[in-house]
Amino acid sequence: MEKTLMQHPLLSIVIPCYNEEAVIGETLKRLAQFRAGISDLRLEFVFVDDGSKDQTRALLKAAALNNPEIRIIGFARNFGHQIAVSAGVDAARGDAVVLIDADLQDPPEVVHQMIAKWREGYDVVYGVRTERPGESAFKLATARGFYRLLNKLSDVPIPLDTGDFRLMSRPVVDVLRAMPEKDRFVRGMVSWIGFKQTALPYRRAERFAGETKYPLRKMLKFATDGIMSFSSKPLQMAIGLGVTAAAMALLGIIYAIGMRLFTNTWVEGWTALMIAVLFIGGVQLLCVGILGEYIGRIYSEIKRRPLYIVQEYIGYQGDEMPAHSRSPVVDRK
Repeated sequence: MEKTLMQHPLLSIVIPCYNEEAVIGETLKRLAQFRAGISDLRLEFVFVDDGSKDQTRALLKAAALNNPEIRIIGFARNFGHQIAVSAGVDAARGDAVVLIDADLQDPPEVVHQMIAKWREGYDVVYGVRTERPGESAFKLATARGFYRLLNKLSDVPIPLDTGDFRLMSRPVVDVLRAMPEKDRFVRGMVSWIGFKQTALPYRRAERFAGETKYPLRKMLKFATDGIMSFSSKPLQMAIGLGVTAAAMALLGIIYAIGMRLFTNTWVEGWTALMIAVLFIGGVQLLCVGILGEYIGRIYSEIKRRPLYIVQEYIGYQGDEMPAHSRSPVVDRK
């Protein structure tokens, strides 16, 4: 038995879910088709239910009754996509771990190519989106701009046009699990880790059903997490803006003194004075906001609260229970 396990490595597929009842049936079907094409690997499918309010968890439980390869981690509430991904990585036992969303925009069939790259010796195989049908021009433009801005600001190069769809080897997974930060940007964290990484171009599909879980508000929060977690350059920019504002204020003072000493039309300086006051005030507020973001993240880290709360584990037996977790567990089944 031990020899068989050595000859057949374990592959963990981590699938975060939030209100996916409209698509989860098709997701399970596509994953089963993918499974049928794998003969030399053992598999486990780790579904992380991120506090869904619909029937997602009930549908997953029904599927788990007939499939011993399905494991379910049920959160006590919604903690967010990046936290759900982290919980799946914490629980995954595989020699390699694949991250893939439940909405089928990232085709499960592409995982076959990732496995091939892994066998060539790569520790990380990340998907690069060559096409993104079904997404608005606004989203495409903002996503393109975000990744390029992030790369200019970040001290660590982060691949362009990538998501969390990727395969990671066990050494990378172990390092990722040891990273304790609360405001998580997983694709950036994996880039920071290093090891041997390669890109795999693929065509991203349209969402099979349901609605996107990343409206504009969440996209902005996600972008902020990415920039603030991997760069201190916004603080350096704040210093630059402060110096610029001080220089302009000095010019304004010189102008005001000149107007007072050499003219009798003091009121003529009112426009320049107002511009200087408004500019300096705006720069101050911007810099205070940037400082507030970093201080808020420090505050979040020092509270040392658990990263997530697991309400129940389903499909785990005995020693299969996650050995490492950053969560207290309410119930284990």
